[in-house]
Amino acid sequence: MVKVEGLDKLLADHPFFKGMDDTSRKTLAGCARNERFLAGEYIAHEGSPADRFYFIRSGTVALEYHVPGRDGLILETLHDGDVFGWSWMVEPYVWSNDIRAVELTRVFSLDATCLRKKLKKDHSLGFELYSRFVPVMARRLSSTRQQLTDMYGKS
Repeated sequence: MVKVEGLDKLLADHPFFKGMDDTSRKTLAGCARNERFLAGEYIAHEGSPADRFYFIRSGTVALEYHVPGRDGLILETLHDGDVFGWSWMVEPYVWSNDIRAVELTRVFSLDATCLRKKLKKDHSLGFELYSRFVPVMARRLSSTRQQLTDMYGKS
């Protein structure tokens, strides 16, 4: 059985949840699990089901885009305190890129199916969580745009 008290502390200590009330955080902790990935291990693959999302406690991950006939293009590198995996929010709930641990990486993740059920019952929690995710999505899109500009912009 999952020890929710320990997972609640992990959520409380992560910057993404700063200022969130205890009740909401404990509700989310019911969908959480602690995980680790070794250097080079893939956490997700483009096109596979996006059934979790992740909060980096320590380590580094690369968000990669597969380019046929080439090595994966690194769109962004994420570190301690970063969040990744917003594909769980948008149907058809599949990963839009590959995600690979660059070094030993410790994360906690939230199960998307569990979470979507809780958010349907508690719309204020849904609003709270989505309000925190929208800025992450905006930064990620801006980073991708910058990467494309660097690659294809006029010199």
